[in-house]
Amino acid sequence: MATHKLLLLPGDGIGPEVMGEVKRLIDWLNSAGIAKFETDTGLVGGSAYDAHKVSISEGDMAKAMEADAIIFGAVGGPKWDAVPYEVRPEAGLLRLRKDLALFANLRPAVCYPALADASSLKREAVEGLDIVIVRELTGGVYFGEPKTITDLGNGQKRAIDTQVYDTYEIERIGRVAFELARKRKNKVTSMEKRNVMKSGVLWNEVMTAVHKREYPDVTLEHQLADSGGMMLVKAPKQFDVIVTDNLFGDMLSDIAAMLTGSLGMLPSASLGEVDVKSKKRKALYEPVHGSAPDIAGKGLANPIAMISSFGMALRYSFDMGALADKVDQAIAAVLASGLRTADIKSEGTTAASTTQMGEAILKELQKLHA
Repeated sequence: MATHKLLLLPGDGIGPEVMGEVKRLIDWLNSAGIAKFETDTGLVGGSAYDAHKVSISEGDMAKAMEADAIIFGAVGGPKWDAVPYEVRPEAGLLRLRKDLALFANLRPAVCYPALADASSLKREAVEGLDIVIVRELTGGVYFGEPKTITDLGNGQKRAIDTQVYDTYEIERIGRVAFELARKRKNKVTSMEKRNVMKSGVLWNEVMTAVHKREYPDVTLEHQLADSGGMMLVKAPKQFDVIVTDNLFGDMLSDIAAMLTGSLGMLPSASLGEVDVKSKKRKALYEPVHGSAPDIAGKGLANPIAMISSFGMALRYSFDMGALADKVDQAIAAVLASGLRTADIKSEGTTAASTTQMGEAILKELQKLHA
């Protein structure tokens, strides 16, 4: 049995708490002989700043480069609001994405039947929802240069962020979306702002060309990102795979999160190119939710997005799709039983702590393997 190297980066706030439930799952998989994971743990974000005065140390970056996959918690919090911009907690995550060339971010939004009433939308709008947002992750306005704040004098300043995309960046994220769609409902919706942004014009042109040249069997639709956001909260089930740039992907995926009932429900995968020789790819898996410092240490955090993110690692990094399916089934079974953390609690359901939810999911997974 192959040994897979995992780097666990719990981070800040509720990160360590939800990571603890993934660690429990990994330990059981190892002890049961179902898989063989070798884990190491590092610091990132505010915890790394407290220890090393950087958002991630060179030592932990080296571990990240060597790992088969990185399991990431969350970073940030008011404690570090005043630290220098270049070492802010979020800079650690941005460096991981950039240095590991994790250009493709996959954010599924699945509405479990038991949670249809927890959504901010009506049950009929979200019941059965199963979409994926494919977000370009290493280009665009978050990384474009120049990125400056200039003092103009007389109490005035000017801030500049630059939106930059090259053809190859759009082509490769498009291919990820089209390949994913072929395994789903064979439909891609590309979202940009070609009506006001030159980068949107190029994005539209390149997506259209890649589709015509390489994926004519897949249905391609184009939509302006603002109207796309509107349709996500009006009729989300019309979509299957949505592909978009870094900025719009950030916003649209958070909108999609609320369709499922809570940010605590959404996992994500950040993937690099497949290496031609090894057939492996760099990858980082993380919940979409933040560090939630207001509930950190209280046992209130929902671990489902963190556990689902590990499930995505099983699927995309380790070719364990059947096991990933069982993780999803275990989560669905626990939700169907009425167990709820505070963020998804409703009348008639049973309150559960972070640990209780994690333990219940593991027990269901054990039943599926019995």
